[in-house]
Amino acid sequence: MLEVEYFKKLLEERKKQIEKNIKETASELEELKNMEVNDDGDYAALCTDNMIDQAINEQQYEELKEIEASFKKIKEGTYGTCEMCGEPIRILRLKVKPHAKYCIVCREIVEKEPKK
Repeated sequence: MLEVEYFKKLLEERKKQIEKNIKETASELEELKNMEVNDDGDYAALCTDNMIDQAINEQQYEELKEIEASFKKIKEGTYGTCEMCGEPIRILRLKVKPHAKYCIVCREIVEKEPKK
């Protein structure tokens, strides 16, 4: 039997952490915008830092959407079910990634599909 409250707590903790990370990254990006650039090396480093922060931010927003989808599944009573095959996702996988959409087998299939 799936311990939904345990996973709900994990999801809530992860959501708080991501929201904190996003807020800190936004603050860092604002600081980067206001930095004085003295030479091409500084500019290149600044651009690289900015790109990395933006990529991390995008990944964090994507994870946040997956967490919100997991909360919806909890309400609907479908949490812990693979979106592809409909089989239960193993507890160990959910403990590692509580917002998992797929079981291990289906995740491997999805990852092998070419990206659109």
